[in-house]
Amino acid sequence: MSKSENNYAFIDSQNLYRGVQASGWQVDYRKLRLYLKNKYSVQRAYLFIGYLEGNEGLYQMLQEMGYILIFKPTMVIRKNGNETVKGNVDAELVLHASAITYNDYDKAIIISNDGDFYCLVKFLDERDKLLKLLAPSKHYSGLLRKYDGYIVRIDKLRKSLELKKTKTSGRSKP
Repeated sequence: MSKSENNYAFIDSQNLYRGVQASGWQVDYRKLRLYLKNKYSVQRAYLFIGYLEGNEGLYQMLQEMGYILIFKPTMVIRKNGNETVKGNVDAELVLHASAITYNDYDKAIIISNDGDFYCLVKFLDERDKLLKLLAPSKHYSGLLRKYDGYIVRIDKLRKSLELKKTKTSGRSKP
C-alpha cells in the first residue's frame, strides 16, 4: 500500500465484537486501528455502534484511538422474559460507504461477516472501490464466499490484535 492512498474502513462494531468473542478473545481496538493504518493506509475508520447511555467513557476512548463513531439509537427487545438491546447499524454503514463518504476515499475496507452487506460489497467491487473484507472468524455468510479473494480473517490475526489484560487494571498495556 502506498502511504498516499486514502482508504476508509467501515466497521460493524457488534459483528466484530461478537465474532471474535465467540472465538474466545477480545480485539484490542488500539491495535486494530494501527493495523488498519499501517497495513491498508486507512485514513478514517468509521465504527458503527449502538448508543447506550452510560457508555460515554468507552465512546470517548474509541474516539481517542482514532475511530469516528457513528451512533445508532438502540431499542430494548423483550421476548420470553429476556431483554436484548438492539442497535442494528447495517443501513448506516451502507449509506456512509456508498453515498455519504463514497467520493472521499480511494478504497474501502468492510469489517463484518454479515451477508446483509453483500449488496455493498458487490457495489464497491464493481466500481473497483473494495480493498478488503475483514471477517471476524471463519463463520462468515455464504453470500460473501464469492469475494473470498478480498477476505482477511481477523481470527487469524489474533496474536497481533488480541487485548492483553494486565493483572491490576484489566486494560491493555500501552
